[in-house]
Amino acid sequence: MKHYLPVLAMLGGTLMLFALTMTVPLGFSWVGQDAAMPAYGSAIAITMACGALLFFGCRGRARRELQPRDGFLLVTLVWAVLPAFGTLPLMFHLTDLSFTDAYFEAVSGLTTTGATVLTGLDAMPVSINVWRCFMVLLGGMGILVLAVAILPLLGVGGSQVFKAETPGPMKDEKLTPRIAETARGLWGVYFAISLLCFLAYGAAGMGWADAFMHMCSTMGLGGFSSYDASMGHFNSPAIEAVGVFFMLLAGINFALYFVAWRRRSLRGLWRNAEARCFLALMVVSVLGVAMFLTAHGVYATFTESLRHAAFNVVSVATTTGLASVDYAQWPAFAPVLMLFLSCFATCAGSTGGGIKMVRALLLLQQAKRELTRIVHPRAVAPVTLGGAVVDSRVMQSVLAFMLVYGAVMVGATLLLLASGLDMVTAFTAVVACINNTGPGLGEVGPAANFQGLSDFQTWVCSITMLLGRLELFAVLVLFTPAFWRR
Repeated sequence: MKHYLPVLAMLGGTLMLFALTMTVPLGFSWVGQDAAMPAYGSAIAITMACGALLFFGCRGRARRELQPRDGFLLVTLVWAVLPAFGTLPLMFHLTDLSFTDAYFEAVSGLTTTGATVLTGLDAMPVSINVWRCFMVLLGGMGILVLAVAILPLLGVGGSQVFKAETPGPMKDEKLTPRIAETARGLWGVYFAISLLCFLAYGAAGMGWADAFMHMCSTMGLGGFSSYDASMGHFNSPAIEAVGVFFMLLAGINFALYFVAWRRRSLRGLWRNAEARCFLALMVVSVLGVAMFLTAHGVYATFTESLRHAAFNVVSVATTTGLASVDYAQWPAFAPVLMLFLSCFATCAGSTGGGIKMVRALLLLQQAKRELTRIVHPRAVAPVTLGGAVVDSRVMQSVLAFMLVYGAVMVGATLLLLASGLDMVTAFTAVVACINNTGPGLGEVGPAANFQGLSDFQTWVCSITMLLGRLELFAVLVLFTPAFWRR
């Protein structure tokens, strides 16, 4: 047990930091004098006390640098434990909410999934919706990356945490000599763009509280809203245009913004193959769905089709999950295509989910390579990305990831089918959860939510969201015998 004391100490430090984030909804509650104010005082006290107990109880008894396995263990513990404390404000105020549903809601927020089990959002205290949405903002860049940036304790061994938390297949590229400096830079860029998003929503006609909440959901690509009708509540082309613009920004690797800021040049953004493919795919998909909707008479004009296609295609493809209309009522091709895009459209290093565009590009390159080798067996055709040769170990990692990704998707779908869900609901719920998209189709479509699921089905979806957010291996490695051998 002594071997894991540093990990537990860092978990405690992260919990204390998490307790401080609850002061944000507390501030909204105090300003609005809503009924949820007592819930935050109790939640902050409990979370801070548990964090301090772990931090001070374990910190002085063992000090050593984190190893790679410690990073994976810490990341998994944080993402599994923090939602349990994130439930406290919800359960203290919504007394009829079960722990299962509250944990699902907190997991959905922190993993930036945006699936919900709550209804009547319009009538809830503003601070409750603020807490739901603020968890999305925190989870977007990662609460542990924030900890690496702020907590001095994590300055030692922080690289292991950063690598375990960072999405994408290539984790060894350093933006700065120090990991803590990199983490601070990424969070600085993240908050700067978030501030612009907040101001843009306000200028487009949102109230300041709604602008803050929807900024959190947009930049975290998480999809929580303060209204049951989601973005459809506003019915505003200007607000939807702001949402589309910032969802596209959040779908690109934030490291590119960091480099662009340091070099005072945007050329690196366009030269990045992954970012170019992401933007090109979004433009083609939006135009294609708009023409499809117009051809099928869903909307009277191409302009109206383009408006709704732009917002909802970008929202689902970037794994945001906000909706301006019930797109499940569109001809089946469009919503199925949108869910398919959510599997891979966003860039590594963005706040989006799925397998990431870089993995899809590498898989296409590998397929092209194999086709070339069939015709020319002796040809040397290395896999390249952006003009650089990709290491064979990266390709092996991508292929292994895709195998596990498919296996988890099939396994979770079978569990939901065995529990009584229909095929459309079960499969799309798993796709929505593993890609951290939010709404699926069927009983969990954009006009409904996950409230109708049983406790067992809800836990399957919660675990699937965690696996998807941590890109599978960071969690599954804990279940291998080799991980626990010294």
